[in-house]
Amino acid sequence: MNTPMTVSSTAPAEESPFRRLLMQFAENRLALVGLALLLLLAVPAILAPWIAPQNPYDIGSLDILDSQMPPGSMGEMTGITYWLGTDSQARDVLSAVLFGMRTSLLVAFVSVSASLLIGATVGLCAAYFGGWLDALLMRIVDIQLSFPAILVALIMLSILGQGLDKVIVALIVVQWAYFARTARGTALVERNREYILAARCLSLGWRRIIFRHLLPNCLPPLIVIATIDLAHAIALEATLSFLGVGVPVTQPSLGMLIANGFEFMLSGHYWISVFPGIALALAIIGINLVGDHLRDVLNPRNAQ
Repeated sequence: MNTPMTVSSTAPAEESPFRRLLMQFAENRLALVGLALLLLLAVPAILAPWIAPQNPYDIGSLDILDSQMPPGSMGEMTGITYWLGTDSQARDVLSAVLFGMRTSLLVAFVSVSASLLIGATVGLCAAYFGGWLDALLMRIVDIQLSFPAILVALIMLSILGQGLDKVIVALIVVQWAYFARTARGTALVERNREYILAARCLSLGWRRIIFRHLLPNCLPPLIVIATIDLAHAIALEATLSFLGVGVPVTQPSLGMLIANGFEFMLSGHYWISVFPGIALALAIIGINLVGDHLRDVLNPRNAQ
């Protein structure tokens, strides 16, 4: 008598979204290049106080005789090899770039995170409640977006003055409207779906519906915009600092470092501005490459 064959009922474990995202990164060479650039710049910047050859803003560690030394020179008194040279104040350019990248990344991350929180809240509330509140909030967003970002930031800093916290506030004012517009557009599609209608039938509070049900389904496009806005925030902060209205001289940033060396370009001391400029360009390129890949991955229209 033939015995029936048994088939294993064990189903393969469902692949986690994080693992799937990593695999998609591994399949995209440009995304891997962007991610490698970010890690190459961000990790040393975070560890700058411990790995930098010099604290460029500690006056006691500077020797004025080492000012404007070319790349590869060694300080006679300090004994430090200045791989990227020194600036007019005898600061090691490599150390200054590490500390400057640390400041620029901090400004970008904090301003984008706050802009995402504010903009998403405004956009979701406008879409959920609709009516006069939606019209009022979107008119404010339209007015905000009608002005150039650099102009709004300059006006804010002319009112607030210089300072790291002032720059962060100015960037938040510039960026929140982009997140509000995107969150509203996504929420308008989601608010009439079955799970939102079911939550309303259960008499759940509007806060719970918006932040526990509506927000998670609106996050993918917001994450993409946040990634791209990181590069925009770094570039905008560098522009403001280069113009002399951003972070003060006592707080390093890539824009401030480029501005400090700009006047020495014609005298042949190119390294003072060029190396911070290269670091700034690589950071923006890396963030844009990662952001472009996230846009392709998280956009359902591009799903195969």
